[in-house]
Amino acid sequence: MKFYIGSGIKNCEAVNYYSKILEENGLHHTYHWVKNINGDKTMEDLIEYAESEQQGIIDSDAVIILLPAGRGTHIELGMALALNKRIFLCSETKEAFSIESTVNFYQLPNIVRLVGTPDENLKEIIKLLKGMI
Repeated sequence: MKFYIGSGIKNCEAVNYYSKILEENGLHHTYHWVKNINGDKTMEDLIEYAESEQQGIIDSDAVIILLPAGRGTHIELGMALALNKRIFLCSETKEAFSIESTVNFYQLPNIVRLVGTPDENLKEIIKLLKGMI
């Protein structure tokens, strides 16, 4: 089972943690974009990163989105929706899913909304993904 994790740069530590735990549980990370974050970026770098992220989503069985998320993450979410991937939206607070804060697309039926600590969310993701095998 292969996964991709989308999130904002502010969540790099969480992305690394989710990736580590999922890989320890026998899942494969299709593209770990955090490894490419550095201060020196050219337009060619951005194009290469976007192509790699897109391919990572295409190659995945599931896409995990860690909230809060930015513009790029919502584009990743859109790609995952268009490709009909299994999607997990993870937040540590219920606020992200409140009527005042939510995004319409978060309500679609192929999205699993999880609220909890990273460990609680990961436990549920692993259970659901292993049930798909």
